[in-house]
Amino acid sequence: MIALDPVPQRIDRLPSCGRADDIALLDKAGAMTFAELEVAVASAAAWLAGQGFAPGDRVATWLPKTRLACTMPLAVARAGLVHVPINPALRRAQVAHILADSGASLLVSQSSRAATLETGDVPPGCRLIDESNVPLAGYSYPGDDGDAGALAAILYTSGSTGLPKGVMLSHVNLWLGAVAVADYLRLTPKDRVLAVLPLSFDYGQNQLFSTWRAGACVAPLDYLAARDVVKAVERTGATTLAGVPPLWVQLLEADWPPEIAGRMKRLTNSGGALTPRLVQALRARFPAADLYAMYGLTEAFRSTYLAPALIDTHPDAMGTAIPFAEVMAVRADGARAAPGEPGELVHAGPLVAQGYWRDPERSAARFRPAPDFAASGGMAVWSGDTVIEGADGLFRFVGREDEMMKSAGNRISPAEIEAAVLAGEEAREAVAVGVPDPRLGQAIVVVLAGDPAREPELRARLRTELPSFMQPQRYDWRPALPRNANGKLDRAAIRAEVTA
Repeated sequence: MIALDPVPQRIDRLPSCGRADDIALLDKAGAMTFAELEVAVASAAAWLAGQGFAPGDRVATWLPKTRLACTMPLAVARAGLVHVPINPALRRAQVAHILADSGASLLVSQSSRAATLETGDVPPGCRLIDESNVPLAGYSYPGDDGDAGALAAILYTSGSTGLPKGVMLSHVNLWLGAVAVADYLRLTPKDRVLAVLPLSFDYGQNQLFSTWRAGACVAPLDYLAARDVVKAVERTGATTLAGVPPLWVQLLEADWPPEIAGRMKRLTNSGGALTPRLVQALRARFPAADLYAMYGLTEAFRSTYLAPALIDTHPDAMGTAIPFAEVMAVRADGARAAPGEPGELVHAGPLVAQGYWRDPERSAARFRPAPDFAASGGMAVWSGDTVIEGADGLFRFVGREDEMMKSAGNRISPAEIEAAVLAGEEAREAVAVGVPDPRLGQAIVVVLAGDPAREPELRARLRTELPSFMQPQRYDWRPALPRNANGKLDRAAIRAEVTA
């Protein structure tokens, strides 16, 4: 296991964390050693430094998981610029918003993607170039040892609740996030991490950083179907896979040869809770893998994780704070919530981001001083999520305040309804929504994917498991539920459709 060194550095120093001749990246082009990764970072940084940008200018990338896409987060930082990765699943209108909002001076993309943009999508002050113009060899650029607290990246949220907003991340944020995850996942130089999540997603980007911090190898993959992931695990010898619940559902439906599934050492989940049934299914399919349940938010990267030894006995828990994070449940009056008492999850410490880019109003609402009782000073992220810290020291998710339902005078968490629905085998996925009702205030509607012929069975089961005020009034069966660009269930779109 790596040393948990709390001293942050500039994120572009990551290539030096691995042995020069060990493999850092394994992709369609072959294997890239840490020495070759350093050359690629230095060459791309040298090219960027020669483009006449001012320090702190923004450089956007809109790419699939090419070798350049994996290198640019470090190269842009080394050149003293700010990286703005754009999810390749986004379309021209969202890309145009991100370019305009970030004030990007450069967009690096591919001709096929650039051809989808229309006049005016690329702002006047932004140049558009093809990725083939950025060299990955032949140049040297050491960079400097500047301020580790300087802005290094702006990550835009998926925009499921409106236009995407940019979260400002410093070198400190990114470096300590890499150190923390590499430590609690116990990554070693022998590990190979299959990176299937978007690199524009904090969870996906950290897979690069935490893997390289551990001196291990990343195998980036753009996949179309679950069978592509199975083949990639076999081809790359992957030991580690990160996902979100909808991805696990798809992967469990795929055909996994036992010898390939048995090779996995580590599965990590964020972006939604794992149901007990999903935990059991993953355990059965990947018997040798440790399963890590994690909770995070882009504004502070990652807040908690549940140790694999606890997931079978505490499947409802979010776990405890990750290294460098101070996490607490806070009452409405600002005091610490007592054990078992609901409170807002507040995250303090050096992983807290610098706010929202050019959005002081929303920054002031989400980034506020840490509670008086907190050990960490400075700004904290007030998440808007309601949690309970148990007497066992484990946090448990209750729900988001803006998603809580109120039916017949009772406040109800959608997560509790969804967990009950998914406890059986009638549905694969479910989202609970409160819709206006003249009699109840809100009626509970569940949008779900599964076999509609099993609805009578589901209703009968829930009548024995939920009180009357928590019984769904209607079920809306779909072949599949919509997802946002990061692969998460698009709850905002589902809620908007159901309540329209």
